[in-house]
Amino acid sequence: MTDAKPDDAAIETTMLSLVAERGADKTVCPSEVARALGGPHPDGWGPLMQPVRRVAVRLAHAGRIAILRKGKRVDPNDFRGIYRLALPGAGAGSGPGSQSGV
Repeated sequence: MTDAKPDDAAIETTMLSLVAERGADKTVCPSEVARALGGPHPDGWGPLMQPVRRVAVRLAHAGRIAILRKGKRVDPNDFRGIYRLALPGAGAGSGPGSQSGV
């Protein structure tokens, strides 16, 4: 039995594919990327969450995806908690006048 983890290239390909399939104004949960590569059991996808985050940060810096928190684009170097992945144009209108849910 092989316990080979997907490499960054596989994570990147899967992430970009899922975000593209979801389309504009829709987001992808990072765990969806991990599950697509590691399977449905937490023992398979759980260890992939940090590598998925690392790849997401790199792709956000390259302008290939957007990282969103509460519907707003975040700084890839400084975000915490639950986040979503989207096409690069998502969350662009998140200025002072944007609504926030409670």
